[in-house]
Amino acid sequence: MNNKYLILVNKSNPINDNYYNDISFTNCKDVLGEDIKVEEETYKSYLDLKKFLENKNIIVELDSAYRSINEQQKIIDDYTIKYGKDYVNKYVAPIKTSEHHTGLALDLALVVNGVKLLENNELFAHENIYLEIHKYLSNYGFILRYPKNKESITGYNYEPWHIRYIKDKDIAKYIMDNNLCLEEYLNLT
Repeated sequence: MNNKYLILVNKSNPINDNYYNDISFTNCKDVLGEDIKVEEETYKSYLDLKKFLENKNIIVELDSAYRSINEQQKIIDDYTIKYGKDYVNKYVAPIKTSEHHTGLALDLALVVNGVKLLENNELFAHENIYLEIHKYLSNYGFILRYPKNKESITGYNYEPWHIRYIKDKDIAKYIMDNNLCLEEYLNLT
């Protein structure tokens, strides 16, 4: 398995600029129709997951995927104004420490009754839908990146919308079945 899919990027492990030497991105659109990029295999698996979920009457769209350093700084600045520093410290990664820099992390927006839900409070209000989605993530090589009660390990609060592609479905299943975060799994190997 190519190690790029098990890369750990967090507050203690900033992304290395050499990571991009082995990454291919696909251009696509987010839920608002804006141009975004996703790592190529991640996007293919996302489309398969999306199609499967549509057959279960669950509509997901991409809210966020790859972020440049400049885009991450803009989010930090905007969210600090909108929500305050405490919120930013809980939910927004510092520069070079966001999983979104990898192109392997996706934030899933929900479309419920034709309404695009983007704000975290709206998404938490529909956590039951995310819990259903989580059951199928490993079938497509994804994991829930920031599970409940793992804040002391991941450094982030629970985010039911933030999924991470690791490619290997067996590893993804092991992580999900054992309620692990990526840090815990990597410490086992």
